[in-house]
Amino acid sequence: MLHTKAPHIEEVIGEALQRAHHLGEPIFISFVEHIDDQDPYRFFEAGLTVDSHRSFWQSAEGDFTMVGIGKASQLFAEGNDRFKEVQSLWNDLKENAVVHDSFGEKGTGMVALGGFRFDPEEPEGKPWDNFKDSQLSIPSFLLTNVGGKSYLTSNALLFPEDHAQQIAAQIADQKEQLLNGLPGTYKVPEIETAVEVAPHEWKETIRRATEDIKAGLLEKIVLARELRLSFKEDVYVSSVLRALAESQSNSYIFAFESEGDYFVGATPERLVKVDERRLVSTCLAGTIPRGATPEADLALGEELLNDPKNRQEHQFVVEMIRQAVEACSSDVQIPEAPVLYPLRNLQHLYTPVNAILDEGYTLLNVVEKLHPTPALGGMPQKESVAYIREKETLNRGWYAGPVGWFDAMDNGEFAVAIRSALIQKRMASLFAGCGVVADSDPQAEYEETAVKLKPMLSVLGGS
Repeated sequence: MLHTKAPHIEEVIGEALQRAHHLGEPIFISFVEHIDDQDPYRFFEAGLTVDSHRSFWQSAEGDFTMVGIGKASQLFAEGNDRFKEVQSLWNDLKENAVVHDSFGEKGTGMVALGGFRFDPEEPEGKPWDNFKDSQLSIPSFLLTNVGGKSYLTSNALLFPEDHAQQIAAQIADQKEQLLNGLPGTYKVPEIETAVEVAPHEWKETIRRATEDIKAGLLEKIVLARELRLSFKEDVYVSSVLRALAESQSNSYIFAFESEGDYFVGATPERLVKVDERRLVSTCLAGTIPRGATPEADLALGEELLNDPKNRQEHQFVVEMIRQAVEACSSDVQIPEAPVLYPLRNLQHLYTPVNAILDEGYTLLNVVEKLHPTPALGGMPQKESVAYIREKETLNRGWYAGPVGWFDAMDNGEFAVAIRSALIQKRMASLFAGCGVVADSDPQAEYEETAVKLKPMLSVLGGS
């Protein structure tokens, strides 16, 4: 990867085309500039005038937002080696890239955003027809809001036969549309129908799972269900994102487009973050609602902290993440007991994990070791994923899979795609799951998933 201090994008394009002619192959370019402060939701909406392929990521801390428009390049892979294949494709793309970035801020320059299916062996099908097993995009334009400043990255894959002036003019025209477009349309969706998919069959699946756990086939299993909505008109995804950011503090807000469908969510669960080799992961398992009063909220929190079922479920996650992180890191630090992690509708048991990533490992190596955690699959890992594939009443697709981003410096972050919905114009599928152990009650688990559906349902016009 060649870094250049060229002051104008035209010079970067010219240099890249010279290299493309010399090598006889396409060259990727990335140009970063500091711009006036930009509203990410307006930028996301303006992206429709340039390319319908859009992506959105906001960190749980709320101080870091990226909006991607278009696709300068994409990384696809499938099967059990998908994480290694994506890493290899990414390394190849970086090798001869020409990059101008005098700022060095995280999330600028060459950045890939996207995600992975929960289970690469799950048969493809509805409603996930338009989402590949593994799919990450390097946007043509990337807005990054970080440290109170806005940066715009322009990316392009240049071919030897391309003309520098034509490429430069096209980038300039599209930048103008993105940065100076009209304000977007923000409108709360109006629901026509809401249908729970096979709720009685799902409860029966929970009952049978408890019997299988008692029989020693599994220690724990996570089973999810689906709620399908229809609307009076196409959903404005930018409205959904803005509403999620306003209502779901302490959550990662994300959206990824594929062939006109959008996978959108507000997940509280970080899988792993790497920042200059510093690794942070999260054990988040065990759930109870928030209370209507401070006193009730405190009582519910104490109940969760002292509940054997939830503490057991949480400890499964802690031990699995400990083993995965210790396999590729040093100086691993994990507190002895969890604390409460409050959200608007729910509170969870939370244990942070900190470590230093060993040389030779990348963020995707860690994602591969961690996914799926017992909070999303079960225990043992391989057997639980096979059980879900056979018994669960829905096609998970990207639900509960890793979604996130990484940059050219091997920094990045992935979260677990829960509290999410697949939006398809006037239709949406919402997903929520629960951890099942030997003494789980099907009705109680059903009610827990109903609470977990509320964050997405509320921003899609429900109550």
